[in-house]
Amino acid sequence: MPPPALRFQNISKGYGASQILREIDLDIASGEFFGLVGMNGAGKTTLIKCLLDFCALDNGSIEIFGISHRLTEARQPLAFLPERFMPPYYLTGMDFLKYMLKLQALPYDQAKAETMLQMLDLKSSALTSPVRAYSKGMTQKLGLAACFLADKDFYVFDEPMSGLDPKARALLKSRLQNLHTAGRTLFFSSHALADVEEICDRMAILHEGKIRFVGSPADCCRKFQGNTLEQAYLKCIS
Repeated sequence: MPPPALRFQNISKGYGASQILREIDLDIASGEFFGLVGMNGAGKTTLIKCLLDFCALDNGSIEIFGISHRLTEARQPLAFLPERFMPPYYLTGMDFLKYMLKLQALPYDQAKAETMLQMLDLKSSALTSPVRAYSKGMTQKLGLAACFLADKDFYVFDEPMSGLDPKARALLKSRLQNLHTAGRTLFFSSHALADVEEICDRMAILHEGKIRFVGSPADCCRKFQGNTLEQAYLKCIS
């Protein structure tokens, strides 16, 4: 059997006296779209930071396609967009995309960049505009464009819909559906249960540092006897 795309084993992480993550065990299969949901402060972003080796684990191990997350090669298949994405304000959109692709030894293609921006409802004029002139939504679209232009097998997004208007959200979901059909893997955090229900094969509910549920959105509704995913979620964490 091939290894899962992502495996968390017995993950614990604390800061001082505060325990953020407690014995997290979780597998995400290759080709799966997986959503991580929870309240503010539940530990979602900390878990993603651990995955990317931005902070050291207190206990446990993480593997990406069977390779330890501590090794640089393990992160080669990944594209990551943080929750608070802030590209250098002095760069133009084109400068930023070129820089990100160069870091990955990938060529910049003007036509592909313009097509990607169009798919995310960002005008091509944004390529020559400085990032400091961007709105929050434009900045988010630029970050998503950089991830998609890298054409990776595995996407890790922290609140990817943040700042997007309804049209851009719909376009992003369409793009993600195409990637799902192509067999790519997605692991993302979200506060929007409707997005998780629409996009994900499976989900996990993280509450007070512990995994309270893992399964499909439909399974969550059945297990906690909720008519909606929101109702089921509230029963799960109560």
